[in-house]
Amino acid sequence: MLVSFPFRKKTTGLIAATVAAALTLAPPPPIRAQEGKGPPVLRDTEAEQLLRDYTRPILRVAGLEKQNIQVVIINDSSFNAFVADGHRIFVNYGAIMQSETPNQLIGVLAHETGHLAGGHLAKLREQLAQAQTQMIIAMLLGAGAVVAGARGGGNNGLANAGAAALAGPQEMIRRSLLSYQRQQEENADRAGVKFLTMTQQSPKGMYETFKRFTNESLFAAQGADPYLQSHPMPAERVAALEGIARASPYWDKKDDPALQLRNDMIRAKVSAFMERPDTVYRRYPLSNDSLPARYARAITTYLHGDLHSALTQIDALLQVQPNNAYFYELRGQALLEGGRPTDAIAPLRKAVQLSNNAPLIEMLLGQALVATENKAYTDEAITILRAAVGRESEAPLGFAQLAMAFGRKGDYAEADLASAQAAFLRGDNKTARELASRAKTRFAVGTPGWVKADDIVSAKPLPGQSSN
Repeated sequence: MLVSFPFRKKTTGLIAATVAAALTLAPPPPIRAQEGKGPPVLRDTEAEQLLRDYTRPILRVAGLEKQNIQVVIINDSSFNAFVADGHRIFVNYGAIMQSETPNQLIGVLAHETGHLAGGHLAKLREQLAQAQTQMIIAMLLGAGAVVAGARGGGNNGLANAGAAALAGPQEMIRRSLLSYQRQQEENADRAGVKFLTMTQQSPKGMYETFKRFTNESLFAAQGADPYLQSHPMPAERVAALEGIARASPYWDKKDDPALQLRNDMIRAKVSAFMERPDTVYRRYPLSNDSLPARYARAITTYLHGDLHSALTQIDALLQVQPNNAYFYELRGQALLEGGRPTDAIAPLRKAVQLSNNAPLIEMLLGQALVATENKAYTDEAITILRAAVGRESEAPLGFAQLAMAFGRKGDYAEADLASAQAAFLRGDNKTARELASRAKTRFAVGTPGWVKADDIVSAKPLPGQSSN
């Protein structure tokens, strides 16, 4: 199940913008915020599990295993990865699509882990605070000189000196910050290679990725001032990276074939969900009988209305891998979205079982149970959905389905509360407050439901969100 949710930002505006720009593999594209929501996030159990498996050994050797670092997939087709707080690595789905081997994407994740392990976010905040103080002092001094020049009548020299006092220090401070950011990138490169070597993985993929960026940006870098770049100049950076990467004893080590297959399956899945059908069929023509190609075509077939053919293709996939939770998930999703929720229940139950109760798949099962409109399924749907949102508390889909289940049962207090939680997670603060206020009137004062509703009513909008 590949779905897009708005991401609720947890960093302040200025710091978030500066940190995101400073620590990216490449500068992040401008993601237009819609109605106060954060950048759209793609959620998929299969893709997230693969990324967790990629990062787990790296985080362990980096000393971050117990820090609950999450990898978040951003709904953007460009190749990019970055960190914007101390607990998340953000990866555009374009980076997944364009990483032909696991090692290439793992190398990117190792680089970003280098930023986290080096405490670069906190250190950059310190640099920003110092720069802000220096900027204020420079502005005060410059303004003082300008005022003095104005009072001195025709003393243009003093006024010009004041203008220079305003502009000069600001430019020096800016160059100093950019230099600091370039050094952080170089440190993250070295740390990434170190982590890959410690986990007996090749740094070649990391080098290949950066070299590709170098080739793509050489023309853009022609004539650029190296002191005005937030990242090291590409050729210099890649040359330094190549030197330390080739020194690794694991330089020529290949990816495990099973891991390569998983990587190819995710790329196929993302392509099918995110790209046009004609693009998918160009990538995965009928002449390609590989499992990833068949996976992509099955998804594309169901998405574009041929449910019968899609089910036939999915069943063929299950004959090859009868214990693949994500094939059962796909079958259930196709049936649910094809208007057959009752038929979707059995494959989704199997997917939940095989995935060790993955909460996103539980939400899909809960949605199928609710969609049957059979009241006999209501209590089961509530139990499953409550368990799912308890472990996955930032997915509005789960709360929205929970609200419908409670409404069907006639428990309107819980229905209003769940609806308010769903609206809050979508960034619709006005609706969330209205629903939570109504929920408060239905709950006894001081009960857990009343307290949760009151928290939503009194919650302040997050940075970048509208209070309306």
